[in-house]
Amino acid sequence: MNREIKFRKLVQAALLSALCFVSFTYLQIRIPTPGGGSTSLHIGNAFCVLAALLLGGWYGGLAGAVGLTIADLLDPVYILVAPKTFILKLCIGLITGLIAHRYAKISASNDKKYILKWSIIASIGGLAFNVIFDPIVGFFYKQYILGQPQEVAATLAKLSSIATFINAVVSVILVVLIYNAVRPILKKAGLLLPI
Repeated sequence: MNREIKFRKLVQAALLSALCFVSFTYLQIRIPTPGGGSTSLHIGNAFCVLAALLLGGWYGGLAGAVGLTIADLLDPVYILVAPKTFILKLCIGLITGLIAHRYAKISASNDKKYILKWSIIASIGGLAFNVIFDPIVGFFYKQYILGQPQEVAATLAKLSSIATFINAVVSVILVVLIYNAVRPILKKAGLLLPI
């Protein structure tokens, strides 16, 4: 990959990272939890998945990880879980990119039905990872890193799993619609970069 393509990917990743940040910070519905914490309904993960579909797993995962981690770092309620956020969002992007680009090779296809099918499957794959691992990692993180009692950590994990599932369903629908609408426009404009 030449320097110009790397630079353009970084610029696009930065824009998608900013979308992750803005969508989480300003478009979330916060749900208070026991112990003064909170979980939230948001569409930040949708832009992480969109980034992976547009730029590949590595750049997409970094875009989501950086944007959502910065959002956590700037919010006193979420600042302590920022390291967990970085790892999980990076994994969402890597898994989505692996399915979409390494396995299905959607970047090389012009078949709209094929691209639609695999953008759905890849989105579900990345976000299913998050639905399973966000509560599990959150439980262990809160219990062993933050020192919360097991009962509190378990309750928070249950609440988080419900919010994470709702976020995932909304995000899959949103990202599939956006990706399949934006992809042909970006391709025609020469802005859909090689993976």
